[in-house]
Amino acid sequence: MLEEIIGKKSGKVKNRIERGAVKKFVEALGNSSPLFTDEEAGKRSRYGRNIAPPTFPVTFDGGSIPGLHLPDKGLIHGEQNYHYTRPLFVGEEVHCWREVKDYYEKTGNFGRMGFLIVTFYGEDASGQLLFSEERIVIINEAARREMEA
Repeated sequence: MLEEIIGKKSGKVKNRIERGAVKKFVEALGNSSPLFTDEEAGKRSRYGRNIAPPTFPVTFDGGSIPGLHLPDKGLIHGEQNYHYTRPLFVGEEVHCWREVKDYYEKTGNFGRMGFLIVTFYGEDASGQLLFSEERIVIINEAARREMEA
């Protein structure tokens, strides 16, 4: 069903890790680590500055992949894994994009389901990869029917 979009990518989108956004994010998580928000603690850390929490990239804009139009309902969050080359620093720019890595289907107790694997990338201003996130989106049978219509 979505095999034709495997390998397609979005364009790169510039994101900035803003101090206020990090503060709101950690408050929402209930995380009180001073490494994220206390400037003095950040300066004393091995990084010499504040860092963003590991899941902060969920707030980034990664652009849209041409030809990928998913329905608003019937999607299941299957799995999500992050891989970092280094922490993300508060104040830095991160250039992000998405790529469809794979799509396959399986039939089970709940009918035919699609499994879409999308990788989300972030690099610094010099082009060095900072992180990748692999996400599996499960498309239930009702959503698949809607997409085929």
